[in-house]
Amino acid sequence: MIKLAVFDFDSTLMDGETIDILAGNYGVGDEVSKITAAAMRGELDFFESLQKRVSLLRGMDEKKAIDICQNLTYMKGAKELIKELKLREIKVVVFSGGFRFATNWAKNILGFDADFANILHVKNGELSGLVGGDMMFGYSKGDMLGRVQNLLKISQDETMAVGDGANDLSMFVLAKIKVAFCAKEILKKSANVVIDEKNLTKVLGYI
Repeated sequence: MIKLAVFDFDSTLMDGETIDILAGNYGVGDEVSKITAAAMRGELDFFESLQKRVSLLRGMDEKKAIDICQNLTYMKGAKELIKELKLREIKVVVFSGGFRFATNWAKNILGFDADFANILHVKNGELSGLVGGDMMFGYSKGDMLGRVQNLLKISQDETMAVGDGANDLSMFVLAKIKVAFCAKEILKKSANVVIDEKNLTKVLGYI
């Protein structure tokens, strides 16, 4: 029986990539999107690609960034899926290579229990182009999942992981149900559930 469900955020619970949306509003969308796509395919080191993308946001107004992150479009079925998981007394946690500006806000809307993400450094009311936080590396999600499992005394057999990109591979290793949701090929190869329809309620058929 599943007791813990861990979700990626960008392109999983949210329809799109937060950093691409921020970049698009700051005039550097094309350059950032190309790096994001390559990173999610597993062609670039996640840490280096994240630093490079965030550096291109240097000078962006903090309030504008927050406003964008609080008005993202959530994936169809996200709220309904999480509500049903909670009714089944399953802990729902989000691991995001994106940003807490987005995940912390979404927590109140979608109803998940906790979020682990990265933090955009701000100085004098503007993004400094620097980033830190919980999900900086390609292995970060797996590392954090192991710690959460130990803390909650939940086993791999009681865990489901849902994601779409290469940086979700490390958490698949520690999950019994591995859901590739509208995912890159590199993740589909490691999944035991593949969903290609943008409707998260489809996940319920595999629990």
